Amino acid sequence: MSAQATDPQSNNVPLGIGLMIATTVVFAVQDGISRHLAGEYNTIMVVMIRYWFFAAFVIAIASRTAGGVRAAARTAQPGIQITRALLLAGEICVAVYGFTVLGLVDSHAVFACYPLLIAALSGPILGEQVGWRRWSAIGVGFVGMLIILQPGLGVFDPAAIIPLISAVMFAIYGLLNRYAARRDTTATSFFWTGTVGAVAMTVAGVWYWEPMAARDWGWMIALCITGVTGHWLLIRCYEVAEASAVQPFAYFQLVFASAMGIVVFGETLRSNVAIGAAIIVCAGLFTLWRERVKG
Repeated sequence: MSAQATDPQSNNVPLGIGLMIATTVVFAVQDGISRHLAGEYNTIMVVMIRYWFFAAFVIAIASRTAGGVRAAARTAQPGIQITRALLLAGEICVAVYGFTVLGLVDSHAVFACYPLLIAALSGPILGEQVGWRRWSAIGVGFVGMLIILQPGLGVFDPAAIIPLISAVMFAIYGLLNRYAARRDTTATSFFWTGTVGAVAMTVAGVWYWEPMAARDWGWMIALCITGVTGHWLLIRCYEVAEASAVQPFAYFQLVFASAMGIVVFGETLRSNVAIGAAIIVCAGLFTLWRERVKG
């Protein structure tokens, strides 16, 4: 989700960094719970229930703002809002499925390339100018991706395409956020994200409903709580500090999610994944820094 600080006078960077790190911890826990539940039940059903709570959250947030739900829902570009909401819902399904097939470590290592994809696609989609420095960073990130995937060495796992698809979808979603922000407020985009996503996932998910064990309903409640908490922390983060100052710390989710995959699920961190992910993160941080300098 992309957001702008609601108070231009507020730029408490230390607090914003703390909130962003807390956000990454919560989202890493959410990913771990998603991995468990989607390993036991259909991914679409799990995401559907998660979206029900997400929709309730955004409606509650909208009802407390000036103008209420009607003001939050008002948009001059419903097509863009619906498209981006559907894209995020689909991306979450792909990402969660990737957790069950590839694990948290490898999935997040590949997914870390999404800021580079945003930089690469910002030209054709938004008409932004992409200079040679950013193209160089994108190229370096591509090298890191090749190190992770190791194509042609007989060890390439086709399942690695899953988090890559997720990263592409999330990058396009992020660019559509920027496009929507030209005419709509963050509150409006947030409202459409939750409500349209919930409707779409319900239409798709009811066909995949299956009984859930009582213990797993506890995990499902925890998943929904972490989802709401993570989004609330993210909103607060962008309210108290500039996005360009705190966005680099979002990479901590890669660290926390990988640690959870290793400790909780017994995954391993292969040397090529660690090296490739480090290269991708460095290239992404450089891209974010260049974006801040240009801004």
